[in-house]
Amino acid sequence: MSVKMNPLPLIAAASCALALNGAALAVQDEDLGFDTTEDLYQVCSTPSDAPEYVATSFACRGFIEATVQYHDAISDRKHMKRLVCYDSKATIADGRAAFVAWAEANKGNAAVMDEPPVVGVIRALAAKYPCK
Repeated sequence: MSVKMNPLPLIAAASCALALNGAALAVQDEDLGFDTTEDLYQVCSTPSDAPEYVATSFACRGFIEATVQYHDAISDRKHMKRLVCYDSKATIADGRAAFVAWAEANKGNAAVMDEPPVVGVIRALAAKYPCK
């Protein structure tokens, strides 16, 4: 299968990165830790008016999307049971909103918030999109 790529979005993204260089520099490596579900919650719940929002937004999106892709790849409905059964109209933004709402509701539960973030994402998405 051949995939054609439109270079305009890449050029636009690069231009934005250059224009926002100062804002991107406000985020330090230690700010984007992904050791616990709490860490991912802090990244994904960055306010939209914060200087680091662009970087954290992409980091959050990338983590959630990678988690969902991995889940989908290993749970092919033949060999491993699906843990999350989202509908075809669900978006990564929907997943982020589900994760942030779930984490907000569970932030007092240290045992859950100290788990690896991939576990927290799957717990949140399974709560939002349960398999029947």
